[in-house]
Amino acid sequence: MYFEDHLPPHFHAIYDENEAMISIETGNIILGELPRTKEKLIQVWVEIHRKELMNNYLETIKPNPFLKKIKPLE
Repeated sequence: MYFEDHLPPHFHAIYDENEAMISIETGNIILGELPRTKEKLIQVWVEIHRKELMNNYLETIKPNPFLKKIKPLE
């Protein structure tokens, strides 16, 4: 996540030379591209951690934000 980033709520995912902007609400790619298998894994991760992702996104617009680490898929 980038601080003071624009709407809609999203985060950026990078895999090899690919980069995508991912919607927190849907888990879908808004812009860019990733290999389909990685996109599916991210969608599962977003489904599990949507509330944490949204909380972090809302933190990025505050002065002195504190982002919480979110567990990866295991």
